[in-house]
Amino acid sequence: MSLKRICFYVLSMVIAVPQLMAQSTVSDTHISDSLSDKPIHHLGIDFHAGYIAAKKKFFHGDNAKNEPINKAISGQIRYSFQFPSDTRWGRMYPNTYQGIGLSYNTFFNKEELGNPIGIFIFQGSRIAELSPTLSFDYEWNFGASFGWKPMNKDENSPEYNPNNTAIGTKVNAYINIALMLNWKIGDEWRFKAGIDYMHFSNGTTHYPNAGVNAIGARIGLIRILNPEIARLPRHKDHTLDIEPHMSYDVVVYGTARFRDIKFGDETYHAKGPYAVWGFNFNPMYNINKLFKVGGSLDAQYDRSANLKEYVIDAEAEEKVFGRPPFQKQFGIGLSARMELVMPIFSVNLGVGHNIIYQGEDTKGFYQIFALKASVTKDFFLHIGYRLQDFRAPNNLMLGVGYRFHNKR
Repeated sequence: MSLKRICFYVLSMVIAVPQLMAQSTVSDTHISDSLSDKPIHHLGIDFHAGYIAAKKKFFHGDNAKNEPINKAISGQIRYSFQFPSDTRWGRMYPNTYQGIGLSYNTFFNKEELGNPIGIFIFQGSRIAELSPTLSFDYEWNFGASFGWKPMNKDENSPEYNPNNTAIGTKVNAYINIALMLNWKIGDEWRFKAGIDYMHFSNGTTHYPNAGVNAIGARIGLIRILNPEIARLPRHKDHTLDIEPHMSYDVVVYGTARFRDIKFGDETYHAKGPYAVWGFNFNPMYNINKLFKVGGSLDAQYDRSANLKEYVIDAEAEEKVFGRPPFQKQFGIGLSARMELVMPIFSVNLGVGHNIIYQGEDTKGFYQIFALKASVTKDFFLHIGYRLQDFRAPNNLMLGVGYRFHNKR
């Protein structure tokens, strides 16, 4: 169910992008040139070549080919747009672009990993201008990838695939973060080159979930489809900002997860999936158009928490667990939050600690990475991931949110 939800949220964001584009390209002031209301359209291709960083023996040769799996190649077709210079978002974020893309990925082991196809949303912007024709940019991608060959230990199955200890599902989330140089080649072309990090996993919705991680180089070529709009002079008030103020995000989320539990030196995959649901109340101080800082009251119920304390027979091969009481699987914490704000999307990061809890699994620090995608001015979709103690993957956070006292 959770992987279907990932696909639903990705597709919802893809659908939301053009709707918000249409809503947000209305000029704040009357301009005689009608072209100024139209977005700047981009079409591009990207190539990624990376090294797979992994500890699993599967990647080091314990596979059907008896060869290391250490190379990743990806090709992408991408559409993006910028808001024109005389809209509010174009004046606030003049160098920001966002869009959707399709990718083809190979790890040179189609039989055991597959060659997945991905669909994703992305957004990027300028970090620093190095010269009139060269800038230093960042970009993030988030989406879903299809066509994996997951582990399958059933010898009678046509999909028998016992060695793959990295991937447990046919659909996996896709994340990419890149730092690139952006070279302006005339009015119509852009060339980008840099480094990036690529990650595929299912967010503990199934096991195994070691995932695939690749670090490498990336190049891209972009065609500006309507350069006559890009050449229009910027509005004189291109540094438009916002009034500092407090806003309040309320988020509800849910997902399902699987769970690994250690008994001595052995790890047992508990039968799942187990439900997870949660709530965040997130007051944030809007410093300027780019950044918010604040805190959050975080409540979460995890049906898989503290199962080890209620195992019926720890020596049995097929372990049976009793159900822990509610207070053993529920925690309330406080987290410090910061948020990077861009058109349509914002990225929220948090570090927190449970203050009300019982049991080892709800004890200690937790970390949150969340992407918020605006559907209306105040309503947004929320896709997040929660880690435990800076290392252990915990659960996805698929939900919706509403923003109160939003003066943006």
